[in-house]
Amino acid sequence: MSIEDLSLEEVERRIQIVEDNMRELMEQAAAFSGAADEARNADRIADQQEKLDALMARREQLIAKG
Repeated sequence: MSIEDLSLEEVERRIQIVEDNMRELMEQAAAFSGAADEARNADRIADQQEKLDALMARREQLIAKG
């Protein structure tokens, strides 16, 4: 399902999931050390941030439509 096909409720639910994922990744990043772990966590956080940005943009579109 494309992000454009999601309802506002589904967008809100997915935003919550991504925010939770990001919190977990941040906690993991703080707990682990080593260049490989840091790079992997940075990539995961960047991926989650992209998803969050897309969902937030979609939420704004849906809210603007009323």
